[in-house]
Amino acid sequence: MPIRIIIADDHAMLRDLLRVRITTGTSYEVVGEACDGSEAVLKCFELRPDVILMDLGMPQMNGVEASRQIRESCPETRVIALSMHTEQRYISDALEAGVSGYVVKDAGFDELEQALSVVLDGGVFLSPSIQAAVVDQALGRMPRLHGEIATPLTPREREVLQLVAEGFTTRQIADRLYLSIKTVETHRRRVMEKTGANSVADLVRYALREGLTTLDS
Repeated sequence: MPIRIIIADDHAMLRDLLRVRITTGTSYEVVGEACDGSEAVLKCFELRPDVILMDLGMPQMNGVEASRQIRESCPETRVIALSMHTEQRYISDALEAGVSGYVVKDAGFDELEQALSVVLDGGVFLSPSIQAAVVDQALGRMPRLHGEIATPLTPREREVLQLVAEGFTTRQIADRLYLSIKTVETHRRRVMEKTGANSVADLVRYALREGLTTLDS
């Protein structure tokens, strides 16, 4: 029986490249694709794949939040994060969200195939280029991040922050997350309090710095 995979990335060309590469001469089958985190969560719940290859920098819902929801709703599905970022905070966020692998995007396909093998065997895979950062974090060697807030944002607050940074109105956010406008306003106020933001521009800068959104999303 083939290994069933979903590819989640907001770049169609990369999805096409990954699909062709990982299915040629292998036992892998790409059963679905997603262009943002929300679609990835829905496709996972619908198709129940063995693995999701998850880009972390997607619009509307980033890959970290999508991975967290998938691990809660589809615990049997393994998530491999794909990211251009090698900084410790991105790696930590992804691991805390429950990913089983973290592969940097400048790695070769051989590394991705190794990640698939390790993850499907129940292990955890990290690209060699980021392993030192993870060890340093585990040993407490990493300095406190500039701008790190004392009280971390909740997953819902991070979702709201990303959508605010991407230009969605309060009503649009409420509709997208199935919340009341009042609840969204409460989350937004708490985000501003926790981050020390005084304006939407401040929120956008914070979201960019934390990797919740990108300028090209």
